[in-house]
Amino acid sequence: MTAVKIPLPLPVLPADWSAEKDFKAIGSLSAATQRNLEPVGPHFLAHARRKRHQRTFSEDDRIQAQENVKKIEDEDTGEISEPEDPLMLQRDAKDWKGQDHYAVLGLSKYRFRATETQIKLAHRKKVLRHHPDKKAAAGDRTEDDSFFKCIQKATEILLDPVKRRQFDSVDENANVEPPTKKETLKGNFYKLWSPVFKSEGRFSKIQPVPKLGDEKSTKEEVETFYNFWYNFESWRTFEYQDEDVPDDNENRDQKRYIERKNTNARKKKKKEDTTRLRELVDEALALDVRIKKFRQEERAGKDKRRLDKEADAKKALEDATRAKEEAEKKRLEDEALAKAERADTKKAKEAAKNAAKKNKRILKGSVKDTNYFQSGGEASAATIDAVLGDLDTFMATIDNEDLATIAGKLAGKKDIAAVKGIYAEEVKKLVANGKLKDTDCKSLTT
Repeated sequence: MTAVKIPLPLPVLPADWSAEKDFKAIGSLSAATQRNLEPVGPHFLAHARRKRHQRTFSEDDRIQAQENVKKIEDEDTGEISEPEDPLMLQRDAKDWKGQDHYAVLGLSKYRFRATETQIKLAHRKKVLRHHPDKKAAAGDRTEDDSFFKCIQKATEILLDPVKRRQFDSVDENANVEPPTKKETLKGNFYKLWSPVFKSEGRFSKIQPVPKLGDEKSTKEEVETFYNFWYNFESWRTFEYQDEDVPDDNENRDQKRYIERKNTNARKKKKKEDTTRLRELVDEALALDVRIKKFRQEERAGKDKRRLDKEADAKKALEDATRAKEEAEKKRLEDEALAKAERADTKKAKEAAKNAAKKNKRILKGSVKDTNYFQSGGEASAATIDAVLGDLDTFMATIDNEDLATIAGKLAGKKDIAAVKGIYAEEVKKLVANGKLKDTDCKSLTT
């Protein structure tokens, strides 16, 4: 909130104003009353404490500082507390690259997951315990401040995002060792390998990292998981392990040499780490029971498709064979039927031909029996030729059915008039139908 000042000056007294004549009292002071005052407040409490314990100011300040430290430690929930290794307390501050910065601050169980707030709180707690002044106030007269320098260096590294990333890149204590094949076969694959991939996943450029899953994971989920790891993009670098480059400008060749050496060492370590991770994924893939299950299912599916394909091919072949046999059978039946029909037709034709021959013999016999329509004496050769010629013309004009009808009419007839009457009637029909001319077959009608 912003305060606003409004200037309001007091009104100016009139020039002729006088206190003696113009002042008027509006009240009077009350009589004095005796009251008891009690000493209170932090300064009185400090005085009382010193008086009670017979302390000087410096002694009281030192004891209070110790109690404040203890109070802060007691108020700490213990989330970032862990026992201090005696060997770690004796570390040489110059060997800061070899120290575990998280362990120095008591953050071993958090490591790369530790937040900035946790780091600052851990630093404060360590400083209150190991600051040289605090140690001196506690009666520790040693002048060894190496571990305090380790604390400061660890805090400097972990609160700098770039330096912390470099340290996390080579923090072997954060790694989870993969289980052996024997351990995997005896134990739960998912519980044993999930922490391994979770630990390795902290180096991934792509977040979030797919989870290993469990026995209920689908084939697509498992394939996505392993494809991610086989195409893993790591941000891991190894600058933290570089050899120190001299800061002096006198030996530039040495400086360039060390820089090239560090660059080559990083590349080598990067390649080795990539190979290590690839072998780890290969090992997990080989031990993953889901992969075996999916391969068995795929093999069973292939076998089923193969058997179905073979069954379809067999059925198609059987259908084709059956169709071919049926077609051949039908062809043979058709051929047999056609042959029978041809035989019947041939027989019918033969019968018709024989019947026609017989009927023609009857017609020729009818003219012969009537002496070629010559009454009295033998017919002359000319008469016979004329009658037979007209008869052939007549028979050529009619069909077999009419031939049979006429033969039936002539059967047993030997009378010249009766036979000639039959011929005359039939010729007349043929002439009427336009099959014969009036001049044709005269010998049969006259």
